[in-house]
Amino acid sequence: MPLPLAADSLPADALPVVETFHSLQGEGLHAGRSAFFIRLGGCAVACSWCDTKHSWPAELHPRRAAAELTAETAAAAAAGAAFVVITGGEPLHHNLGPLCQALEPLGLPLHLETSGVDPLSGRFAWITLSPKRHRPPTAELLAACHELKVVVHEASDLAFATAMGTQAGSARGGPGPQLLLQPGWESAAGQALAINYVRQHPQWRLSLQSHKLLGLR
Repeated sequence: MPLPLAADSLPADALPVVETFHSLQGEGLHAGRSAFFIRLGGCAVACSWCDTKHSWPAELHPRRAAAELTAETAAAAAAGAAFVVITGGEPLHHNLGPLCQALEPLGLPLHLETSGVDPLSGRFAWITLSPKRHRPPTAELLAACHELKVVVHEASDLAFATAMGTQAGSARGGPGPQLLLQPGWESAAGQALAINYVRQHPQWRLSLQSHKLLGLR
């Protein structure tokens, strides 16, 4: 990986990058597909169960230019990546317009994973909204998302998921997004709750963190 540029020579479109890697999407409706991940630093949502807490302080991660990330993405595309996932942290803490514009000529679909607490920036073929009870998403993201994925640890998460699904459908003014419940990692209670709920509510489906089950990055 190229060394990051000195801070005083960075272009305006530079973003804090925790890591980039080519792997398989492990969660949601696109699970199992070859993808290139760009994980951005910075998150003020601060979920207690987060498995990437090291990404929260944006200032700890090197800022990288959009052109540099585009070149790396092009190499991943040549190696078989079918789409790009911009994740975090909370990626929408940053203006993603310049990065999306730089990546667009590559022709890979751009996917976003967000909690939806900030205004939407950039253009995406697929938006996965993972809303949090302690920091609910904006109506804009509820209307824009293609996939609503709620993490389940306890029964109150199911009530929140139901409310989010209803609000998303209302915000869109038509058919809502795809609805998924994802058990919290190593949460036996969350797993049982999610499975039972999906069994009884066929409009929902189960999402598993298959990359963790398989030991993938």
